[in-house]
Amino acid sequence: MNEISYVVVFPNEFSKNKIPQLITNVKKILKIKNQQFNSIKRDGDVILIDANDPVFSSSAINLLFGVEKVAIARQIKNNFQDIVLEITSVGGNLLLKGEKFLVRVEGISKGFFTKDVELSATSSIIEKKSNLDAKPGTEENYDKLLYTYLTKNYAYVCIFLDRGLGGIPYQSQNQNTICSVYDEISAISCFETIKQGFNSKIIVCYRQKSELTNLVKMINQIIPRLVREKIDIEFFHIKNTGSGIKNYLSFVNSVLEIMIYLAKKNKINHVSIALSSLIFAVNFIDNSIKQVFENNLFPITPISGIDSNLFEDAREIGLEKNFPKIKKLILINTDKMVNFSSKNVDDAIKSKRLVSIKVGPNNVHDILDALDENH
Repeated sequence: MNEISYVVVFPNEFSKNKIPQLITNVKKILKIKNQQFNSIKRDGDVILIDANDPVFSSSAINLLFGVEKVAIARQIKNNFQDIVLEITSVGGNLLLKGEKFLVRVEGISKGFFTKDVELSATSSIIEKKSNLDAKPGTEENYDKLLYTYLTKNYAYVCIFLDRGLGGIPYQSQNQNTICSVYDEISAISCFETIKQGFNSKIIVCYRQKSELTNLVKMINQIIPRLVREKIDIEFFHIKNTGSGIKNYLSFVNSVLEIMIYLAKKNKINHVSIALSSLIFAVNFIDNSIKQVFENNLFPITPISGIDSNLFEDAREIGLEKNFPKIKKLILINTDKMVNFSSKNVDDAIKSKRLVSIKVGPNNVHDILDALDENH
């Protein structure tokens, strides 16, 4: 059987009308990660990459938004018997003794039902791979998924399958925005801003130098999603040394003022605000949005509608250890009056430090070295 293996990218429902942008991003991320490929092409709603190293290429592509799943799969003709034989062969190589497996076939069938393929392949694996003592599982209970996707002419039998990040392709909104990372919630908001397709300028605001290492580690998890080889990050020191809710809200407001200033200076139309009514008082959110509009800019609130997904995003950018702090931020009572100091903002703008980096494995050390921080 003439088999060709590809890295197969499955766009999610929100990205199927944005596949050209997703293909552009795939090419960019492979170049950034120094992964060689022979071709990138479409087959219906999926993208096929003939990569020199499918494992590393699939890992790189899975940094992108707009992807439902990424697979390494064998391409064969969309023919009932060939598909059953290939699923049986792949299953025999992937299954361990005694494992429960689930065969799932989706896509365009030609003269047969996908359910018939699933049943035939399941029976074939049990019969021909009896030495494995593998058993059919259920949708709720299985050890391995044997997934196959059918297009008009071909079937893609997956050897490896990984879940994607969702969202829509980066830059598919064709709009620029600015966002700031200053704590865990703002990092998640910045992640969501990129996930929603905005071309994002990221800045970092901090109150004490001791915060920088943690903030830079969060930034390091976010910047690969920008699909850019070189990135400029601006750091601003906001002198807000107090504690308590009022001081925190004053700090958040100062961050907003800095973003508004930079948006106007850089001719950026949108300002991404890390506020959600699930966390912050509505009056505080309304006041922040009003400030943006009064400066002839457009606010976006990327975390306004997410609840428990907040923790999924946090996990995606490596913040599992920060869950207690995130929960503490969520539980604060933000229905307080804010004493705002414009001097803090003026001083913070003067404190700007620009760090330019080439995205790579040593970003944390490179950024902290540029800031002359001990780490």
